[in-house]
Amino acid sequence: MAEIIQERIEDRLPELEQLERIGLFSHAEIKAIIKKASDLEYKIQRRALFKEDFINYVQYEINLLELIQRRRTRIGYSFKKDEIENSIVHRVQGVFRRASAKWKDDVQLWLSYIVFCKKWATKAQLSKVFSAMLAIHSNKPALWIMAAKWEMEDRLSSESARQLFLRALRFHPECPKLYQEYFRMELMHTEKLRKEKEEFEKAKMDVGNLDYPEEILKGELARIIYKNSVNIIKGAEFHVSLLTIAQLFDFAKDLQREIYDDLQALHTDDPLTWDYVARRELEIESQPGGEQPATKQARAVEVGRKEERCCAVYEEAVKTLPTEAMWKCYITFCLERFTKKTSSQFLREKRLERTMMAFRKAHELRLLPEFQYKQWIELLLHHNFLKEALEVAVAGTESFRDSVTMWQMKLQVLIDSESPDVAVLFEEAFAHLKAQICLPLWISWAEWSEGAKSQEDTEAIFKKALSAVKGADSVTLRDKYLDWAYRSGGYKKARAVFKSLQESRPFSVDFFRKIIQFEKEQESCKMVNLREYYERALREFGSVDSDLWMDYIKEELNHPLGRPENCGQIYWRAMKMLQGESAEAFVAKHAMHQAGHL
Repeated sequence: MAEIIQERIEDRLPELEQLERIGLFSHAEIKAIIKKASDLEYKIQRRALFKEDFINYVQYEINLLELIQRRRTRIGYSFKKDEIENSIVHRVQGVFRRASAKWKDDVQLWLSYIVFCKKWATKAQLSKVFSAMLAIHSNKPALWIMAAKWEMEDRLSSESARQLFLRALRFHPECPKLYQEYFRMELMHTEKLRKEKEEFEKAKMDVGNLDYPEEILKGELARIIYKNSVNIIKGAEFHVSLLTIAQLFDFAKDLQREIYDDLQALHTDDPLTWDYVARRELEIESQPGGEQPATKQARAVEVGRKEERCCAVYEEAVKTLPTEAMWKCYITFCLERFTKKTSSQFLREKRLERTMMAFRKAHELRLLPEFQYKQWIELLLHHNFLKEALEVAVAGTESFRDSVTMWQMKLQVLIDSESPDVAVLFEEAFAHLKAQICLPLWISWAEWSEGAKSQEDTEAIFKKALSAVKGADSVTLRDKYLDWAYRSGGYKKARAVFKSLQESRPFSVDFFRKIIQFEKEQESCKMVNLREYYERALREFGSVDSDLWMDYIKEELNHPLGRPENCGQIYWRAMKMLQGESAEAFVAKHAMHQAGHL
């Protein structure tokens, strides 16, 4: 192995000599490069190989290339690139080839290889890398698309891109993304040909000998892809995606019209079709000739007309297709338009009226999903329509009796209405819901009680919640309880709550950090209490949280009553308890802290 390493170092000598001779690196730097290269070579030549060693090797060479570039720029020297940079690039490619041959399945490694070649290698070399990668990872459509896009956009070879897409479709005949990108590529190719022909005609050059078939210039290849793909991949969503791509190209008006007509003919029973057709009305101008209204008021009226046309399509849609999904599309559109900013009072009122009407109709038909009940109630509360909000909330909880969200919304309405029945409704909600999903309700009840009831009532709610909520959810409750205790009763109350809970697992680190912070905020911050809190926290998290140990050491060093002589003992306890990366992180932080105090 030593002979191989020596041989590879000797192979580097010509480029290193050139670097020193032309003044890019000093003799000392060249010696340092040789030493580092020897270490890296050893790691990738030994019997037991590790991927990280190959990555480190490549990264070092890339850093070296970038440093050479910067120094060339600084001294204005651009010669000898074949002897220096090309030699390094060739070596890195060899390392990448070895690594990708050993770890064939590592896609990230292949992608790193491609990124390197894009920056440093020739296009022909990168094409070979793509071919090698696709031979192994032919089951990943995204890689085929990446290769085809590179052929099209960087090598300017639409024929190579087309061949890659056709090969990819043999492996993935039902992949929508492949068809979408292939369709886009052919439209881009057509647009490029049309622009070329236009430029030649402007220059009054004879294009008779050039290959510009009329069918290709009209987008016939893209049309063939469209026709084939919609026969294989069914559904309005895919159909709409192709139409959206086609609309990016102005020359493809006929193709757009054909796809649009097919969409309406083939997918009448799909809500997405109606949604697309309705939204399309926003893009159609009301004025002949496409003239824009001159005043703000006229523009608002024009937008209002467009929205009315959209809603007319939606109204027809919900009659033809009276489903929850169709109403969801209609209401989503109304909410989107309502939240759109406008200075027109007329438009705001019209949008609100239209949205409320859509919610009511869907509710009457019992076609309103849970999340849209929530949206409706929030909208009513925002506009202070408390009576109607309560009616909707009651209907929502009747329809979705097992939903925490619906009960929360109903309670929110009662709280906003300052109803005397809030506490009763909380009790009713807990009776209907499973205990394991009630955490948000317990928190809401405690928060409401803090503002509306006595401290004793709120504390009783926290205690009741902790007896009912078990497992990970109880961690959040303990944190909330401790925060409330400090807000309402100061440090003395918080300490009493901490003492009552400190043996009730599970905990979060924040639970202990909160009580430590509360102690430190006191005028007479007691080190004995801080030690107690840190020791209790370390019993729970001492094996995983290096920050706790470091903060404990800093406290002993910085507190007026701290004992710096304890720090060594704390350090060794930490080293015994911490494992793996946590121990390494602790050592690094401790070293940095010591360096800062030197």
